[in-house]
Amino acid sequence: MTDTVLSVRNLTTSFRSAAGPLTAVNDVSFDVRQGEVMGLVGESGSGKSVTLRSIMRLLPRGAQIGGTVTWAGQDLLKLSDAGIRAVRGGQISMIFQEPMTALNPVLPIRIQITENLRAHTDLDANGRAARARELLDIVGIPDAARRLDEFPHQFSGGMRQRAMIAIALASNPRLLLADEPTTALDVTIQDQILNLILDLRDEFGMSVVFVTHDLGVVAATCDRMAVMYAGRIVETGTVADVFARPNHAYTRGLLGSVPQAGAERSMLLSIEGTPPGLAAIPPGCAFNPRCTFAGDTCRTTRPELTSLGPDRSVACHHNDAVVQAGSPVA
Repeated sequence: MTDTVLSVRNLTTSFRSAAGPLTAVNDVSFDVRQGEVMGLVGESGSGKSVTLRSIMRLLPRGAQIGGTVTWAGQDLLKLSDAGIRAVRGGQISMIFQEPMTALNPVLPIRIQITENLRAHTDLDANGRAARARELLDIVGIPDAARRLDEFPHQFSGGMRQRAMIAIALASNPRLLLADEPTTALDVTIQDQILNLILDLRDEFGMSVVFVTHDLGVVAATCDRMAVMYAGRIVETGTVADVFARPNHAYTRGLLGSVPQAGAERSMLLSIEGTPPGLAAIPPGCAFNPRCTFAGDTCRTTRPELTSLGPDRSVACHHNDAVVQAGSPVA
């Protein structure tokens, strides 16, 4: 997994407001390699979903997107509307966070799948119908021929998510952007969806960017991870390295807030306070009001994302102290 298929550099996204521009994604950079699963991790409001929607240019009018998103030798942010539509859904597909609102409630699943096939393939009507049945079979929906003519409300939560995955896979994309695809699903269905995505990654040879706030999901599915806070990436690395040796206090807090097997009756490591709003991001390191390692420098100077070696970087003034404190993951 050495070939980079997507390169994001200095991605910055802001929205207009009565109080002035609000920056939701701030100078974000990362690469996605062929065949890997890259995790974007952080609390709600950290900028993960906006990052994916910025890559796909699926933001409301008035949003300002800067930086570069290089895909197949071209900058997606500079493509014409027709050019980005040719990439979106065909070469790069997205699984949205809530299928009940992302799926059209008044159209049967068949039409929602064949719409993608009509836009991005040369299949005729019979070919599109056969491919739609095949896709429902691939994602594990039984009696596909009958279920194709049903509406989203006739599907369970897990089945709706599978239908959404079928739509995303319709044109055999090279990159799949998965925005918390297991949110609100019970643990059994969640495990099935995660295994399905990994199986499809192996079968189709595609890369995946997986957005989640669940570190258990990251441990089970991802090869590398980037931790986001207040719109910025604060730490990157392989999943094994970050879990074993967190270099940022926020990453350490996230790891410590997850119950560990065999650690019954032990205290969880909590992160005090709440993430800042876009209009109230503090100066210096945005995490400093919640950080037990923070000093005067943290309150005045924003740390830059600094390389610690291959596939490893952190934006923290006191990462040595964080490392010395050790990982809360056994």
